[in-house]
Amino acid sequence: MSIRDKSLVVNEYYHLYNRGNGKHDIFLDKDDYGRFIKLLYICNSKNEFNFRTSVVREKINAFDFERGEPLVSILSWVLMPNHFHILLISHRSDLGEKGYNPITEFMRKISTAYVMYFNKKYGRTGSLFEGKFKSKHIDQENYFNYIFSYIHLNPIKLIQSNWKEEGILDKNKAKDFLEKYGYSSFQDYFGLKRKQNNILDKNSIPEYCFCNHIKDLFKWITKDA
Repeated sequence: MSIRDKSLVVNEYYHLYNRGNGKHDIFLDKDDYGRFIKLLYICNSKNEFNFRTSVVREKINAFDFERGEPLVSILSWVLMPNHFHILLISHRSDLGEKGYNPITEFMRKISTAYVMYFNKKYGRTGSLFEGKFKSKHIDQENYFNYIFSYIHLNPIKLIQSNWKEEGILDKNKAKDFLEKYGYSSFQDYFGLKRKQNNILDKNSIPEYCFCNHIKDLFKWITKDA
């Protein structure tokens, strides 16, 4: 993974995202989504691991894996057919060795692990993603609220492609769809009890974040649409 123009620093919020090379899909079935979601949890560690030996052969649930102290705190995430979004912050100022960055290390580990899985499964070679992951520094309250909302509402484009431009036309339909869409952290904030909740560090959400209840998310996004 190439060197970034700007360093990703600790104790700052970032929106990270990437998509498939040539805009091709990077998740082709539910198992692909499931593997990436498990990697969101397992790869969030300074410790090295091998998924097959650490999880599959041990016959343990990936979200019960003893990964050690995480590299980053993930606040929200979503997987779409050809891309993903992650909102996170790292508090690991203790990992200050020259050339080591907890955020880029997390992304390196998850990208490498998923590409190896995907290429082996589908008998392909070469790059899967469109270059290095992209990052945007979140330094304003309104921008944080927008990204937090946008990530969770992103799947609506699968049922209404122009929702961002036109607003959500049917909030009940959208809410029902998001409640059933298991490839994001929406369900974890909606109150569903599931192992994937272990991916999140909700304690790192800033106090100014408006979204104490999921309905507020819809009110906020439709108000500004």
